[in-house]
Amino acid sequence: MENRKEKDSLGEREVPNSAYWGIQTLRAQENFSISGRRAGAVFVRAYVLIKKACALANRDLGALGMDRAEAIMAAANEALEGKHLDQFVIDIYQAGAGTSFNMNGNEVLANRALEIMGRKKGEYEALSPNEHVNCGQSSNDTFPTASHLAVLLEFPRLSKAIETLVKAYAAKGREFADVLKSARTHLRDAVPITLGQEFGAYAVAIEECHTQMAGASDLLRYVALGGTAAGTGMNAAKGFRQAAISSLANLSGVNLYAARDARYALQSHFPLLAFSGAMRNFALELIRLANDLRLLASGPLTGLGEITLPAVQPGSSMMPGKVNPSMAEALNQIAFDVVGADATTALASQAGQLDLNVMTPISIFRILDSMSILGNFLPVFAKKCVEGITVDRERCRYYFGISPSLATALTPKIGYLKSAEIFKECVESKTPVPDLARQKNLISEEEMNRLFDPKALTGEADA
Repeated sequence: MENRKEKDSLGEREVPNSAYWGIQTLRAQENFSISGRRAGAVFVRAYVLIKKACALANRDLGALGMDRAEAIMAAANEALEGKHLDQFVIDIYQAGAGTSFNMNGNEVLANRALEIMGRKKGEYEALSPNEHVNCGQSSNDTFPTASHLAVLLEFPRLSKAIETLVKAYAAKGREFADVLKSARTHLRDAVPITLGQEFGAYAVAIEECHTQMAGASDLLRYVALGGTAAGTGMNAAKGFRQAAISSLANLSGVNLYAARDARYALQSHFPLLAFSGAMRNFALELIRLANDLRLLASGPLTGLGEITLPAVQPGSSMMPGKVNPSMAEALNQIAFDVVGADATTALASQAGQLDLNVMTPISIFRILDSMSILGNFLPVFAKKCVEGITVDRERCRYYFGISPSLATALTPKIGYLKSAEIFKECVESKTPVPDLARQKNLISEEEMNRLFDPKALTGEADA
């Protein structure tokens, strides 16, 4: 038989008999054939884990018969093994609250569970997507819970990628520790620094962002499951909320807890917003760091040219031999996308009304997509860009020597105004500050050696 008949509250429709999804999924496909993009594997996994945990809790609480619960859990196990993933067919743009996706999952697990029980697909009087797979649940509490869990499941991969980048920058900081150069503030010549100090600071910036993201991820451990439609837990068995969350934590290996207030957990997207905002902040830092690399590597002859980025591909279809900072440019574009994704999440977060924020589907898609592209590219950027950076020591030393801001070192001895005069004369005559100081006999040679000692100039004297 090519099709089977299924019925919902809107009427009867024919569904392909080969499909595990059912009538409500069919309607969603007809209504929301928009982007062709579907939920990723990590989100599907999070949702299936919820369905398995709920079946287990309902079985133990006596709200679901043993045969039905075991069949649902067996179907869930198959999905967790990677089977039937092609049956989760809902577009990422869908009805609010993720109702379409929740019912897609309910139908897939129900129909596979029916087969396990020796029944036919669509025989919902024996095992129903709504009454049994969705027992004690609503889209309103399961979709936010799955969103939180999916981020927590994905975060370790992103964390590892970030740590790889931190290590790459920190290693360069150590390698370049003795490379003297001129700092630049306001894009103007400033006091001396080492290239190692700059790269070490880059590593710290990334670490600080990582710490913020980890802190925000902890907010996601508090979930809405068991709140059902409005956070009151209506139609859930007594003790279901805690039992389901405990089962979900055990099955997923993620520490999860009941939200302080289930009404709040349905109304507010603050935990998702906080994590998205932390990723946005990270992306903004990545943009800054990528732009710094592009500036420092500008040239090779008409830019700063202090460092050279690895050549990964020819830079021009017209100009022979030209090499561009391609990896940094790619990182910029990825980070721009993350910032834009956060703007979407922010709009979705403020769009909740009264007792439910229905905009979770677009929020979680954008968050997980950002996590994915960052997790994919950061290790590549570390390996193909940061790890291969080389330095032009001669040019760095040259800029260090001619910087008029070296006059700052004279200030404790000759004062601010006289040092400013030396600065101006250095710029006009192109004479290095130490040479001018000697010509004018401003300080003794012993004081010169002390004031212009590289370690003193770069704050490393005490170290």
